[in-house]
Amino acid sequence: MTVEAVSEAALPYESSLTRPPEAPISDLAVLLRTLEFAALKHRDQRRKGNHQAPYINHPIEVAALLATVGGVTDVATLQAALLHDTVEDTATTADELSQAFGPEVMSLVLEMTDDMSMPSAARKRHQIERAPGLTPKAKLIKIADKIANVGDIARHPPPDWTIDRQRKYFEWTAAVVDCCRGVNGALEARYDEVLRQAREIVGEGKGEGGRGKGEGAS
Repeated sequence: MTVEAVSEAALPYESSLTRPPEAPISDLAVLLRTLEFAALKHRDQRRKGNHQAPYINHPIEVAALLATVGGVTDVATLQAALLHDTVEDTATTADELSQAFGPEVMSLVLEMTDDMSMPSAARKRHQIERAPGLTPKAKLIKIADKIANVGDIARHPPPDWTIDRQRKYFEWTAAVVDCCRGVNGALEARYDEVLRQAREIVGEGKGEGGRGKGEGAS
């Protein structure tokens, strides 16, 4: 089969994921369908760390942290965790999410979405300013997202990141998470432990040099 033929054959499958299911399905089926959608949207992306992991590993980790550490069973929250970077980092639209997964999931994803037209420093300030007003479900996802990102940046930093930039990133995530506390003690404790480990990995004290190039994790 030619590449063109494969692409044409994939179209009905892809379009089926952007429509609501025709009949009621189980919560497990809902989550698997959501994961399929996220994997499709992130299929050509890699994480920026030096291990170049498939991007889909990240939203899966965020959802897994919510379920296994935070004890979260709310399906919409777990769906939004799997989808939380689709609008920000792919061509997915809010309308597409609403049509496929409903307005609650779409709204949660938008709470997690940065305005990528803003400079990096402004986006980071805006996350801190916006965090206290997030809904409780969005705060859960935000904390899990920061747990995953801190662990990644500590162990697999982007090649052009200095130690100083890693440390500054960790402190920024702490400011965001501090604005989200009070929603899940287990997730907050896991963040604190991952942050402690990250600081140990990069060492304490002042950094060795300026900030690296490129965008950071969010």
